[in-house]
Amino acid sequence: MGDIAKDLTAGTVGGIANLVVGHPFDTIKVKLQSQPSPAPGQLPKYAGAFDAVKQTVAAEGPRGLYKGMGAPLATVAAFNALLFTVRGQMETLLRSEPGAPLTIKQQVVAGAGAGLAVSFLACPTELIKCRLQAQSSLAEAGAVSGVALPKGPMDVARHVMRDAGIKGLFKGIVPTMGREIPGNAIMFGVYEAVKQYMAGGRDTSGLGQGSLILAGGLAGGALWLTVYPTDVVKSVIQVDDYKKPRYSGSIDALKKIVAADGVKGLYKGFGPAMARSVPANAATFVAYEITRSAMG
Repeated sequence: MGDIAKDLTAGTVGGIANLVVGHPFDTIKVKLQSQPSPAPGQLPKYAGAFDAVKQTVAAEGPRGLYKGMGAPLATVAAFNALLFTVRGQMETLLRSEPGAPLTIKQQVVAGAGAGLAVSFLACPTELIKCRLQAQSSLAEAGAVSGVALPKGPMDVARHVMRDAGIKGLFKGIVPTMGREIPGNAIMFGVYEAVKQYMAGGRDTSGLGQGSLILAGGLAGGALWLTVYPTDVVKSVIQVDDYKKPRYSGSIDALKKIVAADGVKGLYKGFGPAMARSVPANAATFVAYEITRSAMG
């Protein structure tokens, strides 16, 4: 089996592990990010992450935490296969000689290249996921306007294309790229830096699963610490109405979030995101490394 096929397979396994572990956290993150600012004197819909979990489970049952999972599940194979395959091909281009381990700086470059590639797949996938996850907030507006809400991923896609055409699926592509390119550069760079530190050099082949879990978890945490405000901007743009948008673009969304909620508004849902990132990214890297190693 060629290197590309191995990366495709291992990336798919890693992506599935990430989704199963991380999706409930992601649902709460999006609910907190997308809830509208309360009117003066009123409380927000969710008091915090635990309150969002309680309200979601009370209204929809535990399966409500996995709402919107159909969209990423349908594309998780393609997303992570593309991410790890492009990263693998970038590594090949950057190596000084075949089989030589990359420096941390080279891993950063490889991660950035992979982030650019996956942005175009991540944007429509996450738009559908976010609009499904935020439906409890959108439902209130829908009830007022009398507009029926979509019932699943394909229905969301149909509604979006009806209102805005194919380009509507790429709403938020700029902040998506602003998250994926630096985020993956940092994630892969930190992952490699932690592995090399624990291994005492560039040869990290002898590290055990515990070390990989630690490196993957720290890498995921570093990613979200760096790009979280960009993710908030992306989420509010992607759940915005197409016909009567509140935001004209990324900068406008950023300004309005800060004006309404201060800088802390750019960190709505940060707790669930960080709680998700460590176990989910640890699962991704461990699953990828084990699968890739098993294939030789």
